[in-house]
Amino acid sequence: MNAHLARNLRDPRFSAFAGALVLTVLTLVVPPLALTRDGVAMLAVLDITGSMTVRDDKAADGSPASRLDTAKASLRSAIAGLPCGSRVALGLFTERRTFLLFEPIEVCADFAPLDGAIAAIDWRMAWEADSRIAAGLHRAIATAADLGTDLVFLTDGQEAPPLPAGGGPAFEGKPGAVRGLIAGVGGYGLSPIPKFNDRGREIGFYGAGDVQQENRFGPPPADAESREGYNPRNAPFGANAATGEEHLSSVREPYLKRLAGETGLAYAHLDGPASLAAPLMAVATPRPLPGRLDPKPLLGAGALALLLAAFAGPTLRRALVRPARLRPHWNTTS
Repeated sequence: MNAHLARNLRDPRFSAFAGALVLTVLTLVVPPLALTRDGVAMLAVLDITGSMTVRDDKAADGSPASRLDTAKASLRSAIAGLPCGSRVALGLFTERRTFLLFEPIEVCADFAPLDGAIAAIDWRMAWEADSRIAAGLHRAIATAADLGTDLVFLTDGQEAPPLPAGGGPAFEGKPGAVRGLIAGVGGYGLSPIPKFNDRGREIGFYGAGDVQQENRFGPPPADAESREGYNPRNAPFGANAATGEEHLSSVREPYLKRLAGETGLAYAHLDGPASLAAPLMAVATPRPLPGRLDPKPLLGAGALALLLAAFAGPTLRRALVRPARLRPHWNTTS
């Protein structure tokens, strides 16, 4: 009897059944385990001004894509990779203001409406034609501070009208008080800006005479006296119409880097839809998220695996090891 019992105890199937029984009991009694992981809370602001319609980027399939489409795709990809419990608010920038679409919502439970809202953003939502980047960025930083979030501001950095000779507005906040990222969108080469009619149909591109080439408010530039027709009272900017390349557009990276330095934000250039997540996570404030890990599915899967091994193991061994009498005998003689 003792020998028979000892033989049964040595049987691998007995060990498998015993292990499955232990795991099944644990599945019934083990509580969820407390788990803490880092998430983020951020305000994402998209520039929807006219220069963001320039098609100097490429979509995932290699086709031409507008800067706004690239910004939207990169933001959707970055949000999809955030850990559950992270929160995202969404805003739009045009003229000189940031308009908050909604306050922070959880990225997993509310992923569908969040992703759908980003996909639906269109340049036609802009309420003014101007693009005062510095003023809009300063407003976005103040909004993020009110919400208690980090900031990602996606823009090509083209001011319209151009900044005056004295420069843009000074940042009145505390640099670095709000953490985040300015994401530069667009190519480095100059590209034409699409022109649309009142019905939103593209009718060509802006020409040099269609846009303001120089901001002539405030003090004149340093070279004003050398301009033709200069008169300190009647023509402080010269007598001729301004010329320039403001009807063409590229990502204004030096300007955006300067704004980032003034406000304490980081800067990164978007090189495609998948290029936002890494620089965003590198500067985001880690925010501990309480959570739970339920081990029951893992324990149940382990018990099932042991039961399958106990029942299928002998059958599998018999199928793999053929009886000697059934093996073919090869004639090795010549």
